[in-house]
Amino acid sequence: MAVRSDVQVIINILRPTPKTGLGRPLIIGEAAAASDFKVYYDLDAVLADFANTTQIYKAAYAMFNQGDNSPESIAVMQYKTGDPITDFLPKIFTKDWYYLISTSRTLADVTAIADAVDLDDSRLFFTASSSKTDLATIKSKKYNNTTAFYHTDTSNYPDAGLVGAVGSKDAGSVTWKNQTIKGIEPLDITTTELMAIHDLGAITYVTKAGDDVTSEGKTVSGEYIDIIQSKHWLIMNIELGVQKLFNRADKVPFDNRGISQIEAVVKTNLLRADQQGMIAHDDNGLPLYSTTFKTRSQVDPADREQRVYNGGKFEFELAGAIHGSKIIGYISL
Repeated sequence: MAVRSDVQVIINILRPTPKTGLGRPLIIGEAAAASDFKVYYDLDAVLADFANTTQIYKAAYAMFNQGDNSPESIAVMQYKTGDPITDFLPKIFTKDWYYLISTSRTLADVTAIADAVDLDDSRLFFTASSSKTDLATIKSKKYNNTTAFYHTDTSNYPDAGLVGAVGSKDAGSVTWKNQTIKGIEPLDITTTELMAIHDLGAITYVTKAGDDVTSEGKTVSGEYIDIIQSKHWLIMNIELGVQKLFNRADKVPFDNRGISQIEAVVKTNLLRADQQGMIAHDDNGLPLYSTTFKTRSQVDPADREQRVYNGGKFEFELAGAIHGSKIIGYISL
């Protein structure tokens, strides 16, 4: 019998870890009968409920078709055909999602959704249009939380593809400009035509240096998507962290000990924000953030009586991203 080798090789197949980012995408659409919020973890599950010819499936396909960047899960919710979308929209804000895609491209529906998302101000809406007239109307609303994607062919959901390609990455770790979307053809346009699209408050898909990429990373208002995300992420996580502190402690005393506990939650989330790339660093490589929390003696006695602490503040400088560059060179003779 052969003697067993002293060397043993074991190979395990590592599969990509599903990504969640700031939150799951939600696809909404109309149907003969309304359907409640349902989560899907793969395209086969979507196909079990929606034929591959349906708009819901096409939007889901665009998201799940983004390779390792595809979301861990998506959700679908439908309203009954003929019912006003304004009656349906309040229901979606009680559900667990962050990115919103609608199968309706009608201007009335898009503006109604964008109005609701801006009012809520904690999530993002992505839409696509081939109508520059509609884009002009949408831009006039100056939506902070809506991104409009212009393309001559919106049937394969470039807006959903963009969410699928980028949305699962950590907030602050990515800019939405120069991102590649699988399954979307770039537009063959001139720089002048591209600037006209940007002037309409929209982004599109073009070829740069041989790569097909998104032309910009802004919302309709002109604000960068990653800045809006950073704001949403910090609000959500600090609110959650402080609420968890209140829930889990028998009592958070209204003195410097309790105030320090609240400040520690804020500092922890600022540290996380820095690790995700949200916060700029100074010349010494140190993150540019700070906290200022009033002591018990500095707090208004009326607030102490009401057991409300309003003395906490923090500030930081966003890291942002470099989207362009001019480099000057010299040739010596």
